[in-house]
Formats: sequence, C-alpha cells, structure tokens
Amino acid sequence: MDDFVRTKLVEWGLSEWVEKFEDQEIDKESIFDLDDREIENLITKAGPRVKFKKKLKLLKCEQEHEEAADVVQVLPSTSDTGKRKSDLQSDASRLQSPAKRQRLSMSGFPESIILSDVKSIMTFVHARLNDEDKLSAFLRKKISDLETDKRELVGVFGKTGAGKSSLINAIIKEKNLLPSGSVNACTSVMIKVEANTRSLKYEAEIEFITKEEWKDELWSFRQLLDNNENQEKEDNDDYRDAVEKLSALYGQEWRRSFENPMDSKYFKEIPEFLQSRRKILTCESANELSAKCIKYTRSDSKQEEGNEGKKWFWPLVKCVTVKVPNKPLLQHVTLVDLPGNGDCNKCRDQMWKGIVGDCSTVWIVTEINRAAAEKEAWEILESVSSLIGNGGECQQIHFICTKSDLLDDSDDLSSADIHDQIIKRNIQANDGVRKEFNKRSKIKKHFTDDSFKVFTVSSKEFLKGKHLSPEETEIPKLQGFLQELNDCHSETVNYVYGAYGILSLIQGANSRGVKVKKGEAYAELERIMILQLDNVNNEMEDTYTAFKKCLDDGVEKSKCTFGEKLKIFLYRGRNSGFCRVLKCVVENGGVHKPKNGTLINLNMKLASCLTDSIDEEFRKFRKLCFPVRKHNF
Repeated sequence: MDDFVRTKLVEWGLSEWVEKFEDQEIDKESIFDLDDREIENLITKAGPRVKFKKKLKLLKCEQEHEEAADVVQVLPSTSDTGKRKSDLQSDASRLQSPAKRQRLSMSGFPESIILSDVKSIMTFVHARLNDEDKLSAFLRKKISDLETDKRELVGVFGKTGAGKSSLINAIIKEKNLLPSGSVNACTSVMIKVEANTRSLKYEAEIEFITKEEWKDELWSFRQLLDNNENQEKEDNDDYRDAVEKLSALYGQEWRRSFENPMDSKYFKEIPEFLQSRRKILTCESANELSAKCIKYTRSDSKQEEGNEGKKWFWPLVKCVTVKVPNKPLLQHVTLVDLPGNGDCNKCRDQMWKGIVGDCSTVWIVTEINRAAAEKEAWEILESVSSLIGNGGECQQIHFICTKSDLLDDSDDLSSADIHDQIIKRNIQANDGVRKEFNKRSKIKKHFTDDSFKVFTVSSKEFLKGKHLSPEETEIPKLQGFLQELNDCHSETVNYVYGAYGILSLIQGANSRGVKVKKGEAYAELERIMILQLDNVNNEMEDTYTAFKKCLDDGVEKSKCTFGEKLKIFLYRGRNSGFCRVLKCVVENGGVHKPKNGTLINLNMKLASCLTDSIDEEFRKFRKLCFPVRKHNF
C-alpha cells in the first residue's frame, strides 16, 4: 500500500479501512481496477462502501481529465498552411515530449477550446495525407473516426402502459415530447432521445428498414393469409400482426385488390423509403414534433375505425432518433425507449440486440401496484440478462416503479394521509422488488446487489407537486444519475487520446532512425512478435481447454433436457396451439412473438444448457481481459 491510497481514504473519512487496504496491498494503480465484489470484500459496511464508490468514481473522472491534460500541452499552430509533411513529426513530438511543452491544465482552459485546437491539428494532418499507400488510407480513416463520439446508452424497457414515455418526458422536462396516455396505442419502434447539439430545433431522424426486408415481410404475410383457415384467424397472433401492419400502411385496399404493394403511390409521403434514405423532421416545439412522429412510432388497435384514409408508417420504421435542444443532461447520454423485448423482423431484432448489448444501464419500468409480482417485467429482464451481462456493457440495472401517486380509495383521505400512504407503499414496493431480485438466480449470476437499484417514481407528482415534494418523486435521483453519467463522459478526453495515438504513429513512421535501421528494426519486431504470439497461444490453449470441458458438460445436460424444454416452449402452458406455434417458429428462424406477449426464442432455449455451462468461466475470462469498466455508479 502506498501513501496515495492511505491519504485518499483519510480524506474521504474512511480511515478505519486503511488497515484492510494495506493487508490486500492496494496501491495507486490497483485502486482504479477494483470491481464491486472486491470493494464489498474490502469495505463490509454498506454506508462507507457507498461513500467509497462515489468518491472513487469522481477520482476516476479527475484522473481522466488530468491524463488528457498531459497529452495536450503546447498545441502546435495550424496557421501555417505551408507546412511540409515532415513537419507532422514535429507536431507529434510537441504533443508527446514533456521537455518541450508547458503543462496545460484542464481547469485553466475550457474543454471546448482544447477540443477545437486539437481538431484543427487533425484537420491539417488529414489534408496533408495525400499518398495512396495503405498507411495513409488507414490514418485518414482513423482521423475521420475521431468525429464519432461514443455515447452512453440507457435502455428503457417495460410493457405498454407502464409509463415509460411519461417517465422520459418528466426526466428531460419536456411534458409533451413522447406521446402517452392512450390505452389503444403503443410504441412499436425503437426511439432514441438525445440532445440536439447543432440546432435549437426539435428534430426526428427516421431510419427505415430496407425495401428487400419489407418485400420479405410481405411474402411472409401472403403465405400466412393464404394458408390460414377462418377458424384459426381469431386466435392467431401472427395473423393479427400481419393484418395490423398491412392495414396501417395500405388501409383496406390490401383486402380488395393488391397486385403491386411496392408501387410508389403507397409511399408518396415517404419517398425516402424507396430511396433508402433517412427522413428528417424539423419542428419549433415538442408538441409539433410529437404530432408528426406518431405515424412513424405508434401502432393503434383502433386505427381502422374512421381513419381509412390515414397512413401509418411504423411497420417500415427501424428506429427514430429524437433530438431535443437545450438539454445538457443528454449531451453525451442517449435514452433508448425499447419496445418489448425483440422483434420478429430480423433487421429490427438485430438492431435491438445490438443496442441492448451496448447499454451501460438498463431501466426496467413497471407500475408500482404489482411491481414485485409483475411477470412480464421480470421476464424481460431475464431474457436480456445474457445480452447485458457477460456479453454487454451493462453495469447497472434500475428497476423503476411508476405511478406511485395512484392510490385506491383515497377520496376521503387528507393530503397528509395520502402523502404518508404513498411513502409507506414506496418502501414496501422497494423491499418487495429487492426480495424478488434475490430469488432470480438467472439475473443474479450476472449482476451483484450493488448493481441493482430500485426507484419509486411519480411523473405526475414531479410535474404538479400536489402530495409529494420533487425529491420524494425520485425523478431528481434519476436526473442526477444521468448527469453523473454525462459528466464522466468527456468528448475532449476521447478525441485527444485518439489524436495522440495517431500523431505518435505518424512520428514513428517518419522517424529517420527507423528508416536507417529498417532491417534491424524489422528483425527485432519479428522476434518480439513471435515471442508474444507464443504467450498468446499458450493462454488460448488453456482457455480453449477450460471452455471445451464446460461445453462438453453442457452437451450432456442438453441431451437429457431438450425434450422437456421443447415441450414447454411449444405449449407455453396451453393444451392447444402446438402446431401453430411450431409453424410460426419454423417460419421465423426459431423465434415467435405473441401479439401481447414476450418474444420466445427456441434457439436460445435449446442452447441454454450450453450458454449456462460457460457462464462462470466466461465471467472469469472477461474479468481477466477487461478488468476496468467505464463507470462504477
């Protein structure tokens, strides 16, 4: 243990834990690599542990900013447009060599100025890379990639009517941005909500599925409609889904005469679909944008009644990105409203899985009255646990109980009594959800108690404040979480690190010493590479052996259980419908999504013994290879 760790623990009021850290030889380097379980072993009391994690998170942010400041020293001027290509080496040296630079403190210069200066350097470098060799092409691509800022994704799950849209609206203080409140309508496509950093307008970017993908769906619909007997139609979820999509886009015309469904007359309002382009909507207000977006995002079970002439385009939409002005809370954070838990359309389902895997936090939204017992909420969480756990970026699960202000038989109660009952139920709901979480072994093997948090919120009370203070609605807690997530993400830090790596590579490539001793350098690099490859091969052989043993055990278990798993999957607790479910599964590549149910995936069900068998080994492997996650909220 070094003085750095001891000093920090004393500063943070955690001096009683110094001896424990010293016993475990925690130093300045290793303290930043501690995961949740290691912290729990070091600090056994919940209160000090929470304080330590919060302080450590802030320390990590400070360190990132200081390291970026080390990279950005006296910035090379780009005013001299006559620089030769060889001058790029000098630029890299001045960014790299401590002897030739003056330390630039992040606290002394705004990040916007630093970012602007470094971007100017890289623009100049990009313009001078005119050679057609592979290295120049590689460097040009890397410089272009610097402009792509990786955002923090927060996935928002929940069944229709759980209050997801109202929750998002309240958090970002835009009451009418996402439509909510209709019992007949539901969000049918993925919606991303982020800050508009380039304009003061409200914008929506609509991404469509491809024409080929829609043709494939039309073919599937035709087979389904032609082969369905009348007595099966009423209970067939896939049949109703096909009818809903065709009626949304084509009205009643598809029932009468339907020779060319790809005719341009059906897509006059969305020529972008036929042109394979994205459609951009720009508005002055949230209300206006919301009204324009509905036909691209919402399905309505009663849309046929009195709306024969109205077009609904959600069946063709892959994703809608809503950009809201003046929202610093979302500068580096994107809220992703995810419909259900997947999609039978392969394109949308692939995007859904990709987004879920990239979420650093997942919000499971359900109504408070049955939060602990809400089957669908827990099914959604279990179904995505493998995507967001071992194979994904997720660090936190937030179980959000909405509509905490709604009470039964509250007409005769005073405001004070209503307040007390709401608080009492919030506590009960919190305890109930945590107990249920502890019973869910499938989820717990991916996430610890520290990574699971429960919130009891009321969007209505946050906006009106009739019975609860803003803090008691817990909306400010979620806003604070997003703010911390946003603050710890620095576009400047990411860009500067990337620029430093590129300039260092250019400096090495242009080094006169390397050119003179090219043969010697090549031989030395080859020797080192062979040595390191041997080490990699040895590690891979050990890993292969460990995983093979696990998979062999999983195969044996699969042989004994696959029949029962298949039976449970196909019958789904019913005594009828076997053939219909099997047919849908075969036609959709192993997946089936009942109209108002959870997506079921036969492939994942049959492979579950194999994936379960490697879970523990995979966690060990992931921890070894990727010991540090981006945040530790």
